Amino acid sequence: MSERAKPRKATPDPGMAIPEPGMAIPEPGMAIPEGRQMPKTQRLTPPAWQGGRAVPPNGDAFHLIGKRSRKLEGLAKVTGRAIYADDIALPRMLHGKLLRSIHAHARIVAIDASAALAMPGVHAVITGKDLPEYFGIIPWTQDEQALCETKARYVGDAIAAVAADSERIAEEALRRIKVRYEVLRAITSIDEGLEHPDIQVNEKASAGNVSKHVHLAFGPVDELLAKSDAVVEAEYWYEGSTHGPIEPHCCVAEFDATGFLTVWSSTQVAHYLHRDLAKVLGLPTQRIRVIQPVVGGAFGGKSEPFSLEFCAAKLSMITGRPVKFLYTREEVFYAHRGRHPMRLRYRTGVMNDGTLTGTDAKIHIDGGAYSSFGLVTTYYSGQLLTAPYAMPAYRFDSTRVFTNKPCCGPKRGHGSVQPRFAFECQLDKLAEKIGMDPIALRRKNHIGEATRTVNGMRVTSNGFLQCLEAVESASEWQRRWRKLPYGRGLGVAGSMYISGTNYCIYPNEMPQSAVQLKLDRSGRATLFCGISDIGQGAESVLAMIVAEELGLDLRDIRVVAADTDLTPVDLGSYSSRETFMCGNAALDAARKLRDLVAETLSERWGVPKGDVVLAQGMAVAASDPRQHAMTVRDAFQAAEARHGTLGSVGWYQSPKLGGDYRGGTIGASPAYSFTAHVAEVECDPEMGQVTVKKIWVAHDCGRALSPVAVEGQMEGSAYMGFGEALMETHTFKPEAVGHGPGIHHGPSLLDYRMPTSMDTPELESIIVESVDPEGPYGAKEAGEGPLHPSIPAIANAIHDALGIRCDRLPFSPPAVLALLKAGDARAAWEQARASLAVTPKAALGTPAGATRPRAGKN
Repeated sequence: MSERAKPRKATPDPGMAIPEPGMAIPEPGMAIPEGRQMPKTQRLTPPAWQGGRAVPPNGDAFHLIGKRSRKLEGLAKVTGRAIYADDIALPRMLHGKLLRSIHAHARIVAIDASAALAMPGVHAVITGKDLPEYFGIIPWTQDEQALCETKARYVGDAIAAVAADSERIAEEALRRIKVRYEVLRAITSIDEGLEHPDIQVNEKASAGNVSKHVHLAFGPVDELLAKSDAVVEAEYWYEGSTHGPIEPHCCVAEFDATGFLTVWSSTQVAHYLHRDLAKVLGLPTQRIRVIQPVVGGAFGGKSEPFSLEFCAAKLSMITGRPVKFLYTREEVFYAHRGRHPMRLRYRTGVMNDGTLTGTDAKIHIDGGAYSSFGLVTTYYSGQLLTAPYAMPAYRFDSTRVFTNKPCCGPKRGHGSVQPRFAFECQLDKLAEKIGMDPIALRRKNHIGEATRTVNGMRVTSNGFLQCLEAVESASEWQRRWRKLPYGRGLGVAGSMYISGTNYCIYPNEMPQSAVQLKLDRSGRATLFCGISDIGQGAESVLAMIVAEELGLDLRDIRVVAADTDLTPVDLGSYSSRETFMCGNAALDAARKLRDLVAETLSERWGVPKGDVVLAQGMAVAASDPRQHAMTVRDAFQAAEARHGTLGSVGWYQSPKLGGDYRGGTIGASPAYSFTAHVAEVECDPEMGQVTVKKIWVAHDCGRALSPVAVEGQMEGSAYMGFGEALMETHTFKPEAVGHGPGIHHGPSLLDYRMPTSMDTPELESIIVESVDPEGPYGAKEAGEGPLHPSIPAIANAIHDALGIRCDRLPFSPPAVLALLKAGDARAAWEQARASLAVTPKAALGTPAGATRPRAGKN
């Protein structure tokens, strides 16, 4: 089910000069390191359009934007015509397989591949000595090799690779490779890693087993906590989880006779893969082409290079034949890069009127064996908590620790889902402590729009109040919260998330996203862009933008994407950036061509350029459509005759954002989405079983360019959060008879528990449109933000149902039963109801600077 709230007007000034007040003065010691390249104040500035970016091209109404339409690639996918990486079969193609470590921590003493090489059908074997160059997605933490050269750091670490005539022969060859190990003590937990710095997991660590440490503070935290009427201190544990895309990792590499390398990969970051292939293989970037075929899901799990791409390329270079690697599902679990386990301790204060005071966070992160995106994760664990609520003072201390387990990385809602769970549970506890409705507490502390957070992040549009109001109304919160019988309950939570990052992963001042647009005299448009569509419908959204501007049918637009030879650079599908950044680039390119066409027809018809309308396949003069009209195809031909071949470029670069302190740009975004959830649960106190009956999801996406796609993202996010809350555990076995530590508990989709359609609750999506002044047609992200509140909303609902606090994930029957047996849950449940002091919503008023939009339906 879904409904939509009426959009609010965009802020008139697209420049959005946000006042500096709001950010607290950072503590000493947070200075930017000398020599660190930071975004320049004067950066590339995208074109400014009359009326701004949010307005329709033809008057007050959109013809395609906001309408319910199918994805461009949908038919090809459901009919089996879409080409995925594993569908690619080239002449003389070999098949590759990786030999992986059987030990969590071991020195590689010797590798003997002679028996494997002697097998008929085996063409090559490579080891770490063949690919010695280190790589990593973050330039400052490059600590991985395609194949381990001297030491394996987790069960599943890649040691050697084989290319053979078939997968079966390659697998048999792996069994014949003899590796002599010196087994080392494994570090399997955060505390063990911190207590034993002498047993280093990763030698690239600057000290012991610390991957990254961040301490940032804003405002007088201790002073405000001391003055608070109530303080809640609690510890939380967020268990790790994996992405679970349908398609495993796959790639095909071909090194041709001219010395040119082509790699087809199921990546979501073709540009970064292109750069790292050049670095590791020692090839010039202009001699490498990366093509992303159709991708069968990723959720962050394919957002950096993996061993298979480097090994496929190297084996192709050695054999002179194409080589394909396809991970098994077990390999996907060990390759991982999923959600980081986190231990989070919070102290949070509040006044009796519901005003938040100070927040102090201490976070420990289990990073696994390598850095991956860990530097960013460590910052995100604190930097992305400072909205949608105003924080007078905030401090966080975050430490990522190396352990001998598969490397963690970015999973949907990278780095901020875990702290959001903890903090939203904190808010629920604070509300109960002062006898306030938890929705009222959140409404009281709303940060507003056109403002800055305590850590200096610029907030433009903000529909959070409307989101709260929508889920409050839809769930009948006022009638049912704290009034349902024992075993049933409601819980609420909110969040915010980024719409792209303000800085490229490697420092530079070039555009973050770019497109080229070609108009053909046949009436067809072709858009070339590096965008990475991983199932979210990004290509369809770009086509809709171009179609809206040029008056074309969606069927008359072709999108050529993610091919480093053919398309301009886009940084990839991560941090919810594609619609905002590539969408803005497409909007600019289309508007430039629309201006050329309108100018041509203005001259021909003798009307003002602004009078020319391109819509629904026709070009007309709005003042006299009977007299002046032609098809858009004829209009394109007229413009080509007047101006020459019709083509344009568009690009996006964010303004300088964030705070002027170390890490101040990490978490800064050109726009933030906002979300509120209410979850309803039904619990069996005898069995500990929690059933989520329904989740109401209200999400501020700016403007919903494609409502069907937005609803799909909202429901998929809530589903994923629900699965992490109740079921998912990416955990490893301790040492036991017959095996050492570090073996995955269940590396298959049979053993790893994920919700099926039978488990999934009813989901109701409510789209809130705040219309951001800087997004394409006012759009913001919708792919990751809606996940965050699911977990704490369910936890808070369980408290309303049973009187227990679920501060550790997952909320499984054994965990719930243990909490029920640990104290008098029924008494706590009754006390929560008895202590609630009803605070009228009207008495809270509206926070200064905030707009209270009216909710409505379309």
